[in-house]
Amino acid sequence: MNNNWNLPLNNSLRRKIGTALARWNMINHSDNVLVGLSGGKDSLTLLHALHDFSRRSPVKFSLSALSVRLSGMDTSPIEAYCSHKAIPLTLIDHDIISIITSRREKSPCSFCANMRRGILSSWASQNSFNKLALGHTLDDAAETFFMNLFNSGRAKSFHPVSLMSRTNITVIRPLILSTEAAISDEAKRLDLPIIASACPFAGHTERQRIRDYISDLRTRIPDLYAKIVNALENLSDSDGWKTIDG
Repeated sequence: MNNNWNLPLNNSLRRKIGTALARWNMINHSDNVLVGLSGGKDSLTLLHALHDFSRRSPVKFSLSALSVRLSGMDTSPIEAYCSHKAIPLTLIDHDIISIITSRREKSPCSFCANMRRGILSSWASQNSFNKLALGHTLDDAAETFFMNLFNSGRAKSFHPVSLMSRTNITVIRPLILSTEAAISDEAKRLDLPIIASACPFAGHTERQRIRDYISDLRTRIPDLYAKIVNALENLSDSDGWKTIDG
């Protein structure tokens, strides 16, 4: 057993996640929440955070996890973590990487993300969940914003809360106001069992190039992320992020 796994979430990150949960009314009483668990720092920190909230919040909800296991992926570390926290975990084997390779996908990250989200939402719908929690961060939102801006000329990113009409599952992103740096620090403090990426495309994608661009841009515009969030919250059409009243 790792004693750090029993530590509560640090106050700074808890406030960021709490703000996101409240601003977009992400979780309500009696919700059945499924966390998409990849084994990376973001999804593990999200699971730890929601477990913490489920024990402390007056809003009572159930929590489970589902991992889409890629070829060669050793899930024993996250199995041990979930067992220790008494969080139900389901594993689904799916060789997404072979599909990407055979199709010669030009955007492997987007294809993989969409496929995994489809698998997660379908399973959630079939097993009586109504919320699917994904570990997308403020960095992910900024990267998606710039990718859409550069590729299609649209100032948009994914929404903090969105309904998948095919499965009637509501996708929530509680880490949407939290940075990768803060999450990385917290994952280290908690000694979360991060699984090394099994993706052969990591570090060689368009998203990585955008990430490097943003990193350089932030050295000259320190409040870049705040400006992006402000822009997304004030767009006038359906691309805009709107606060949801509880």
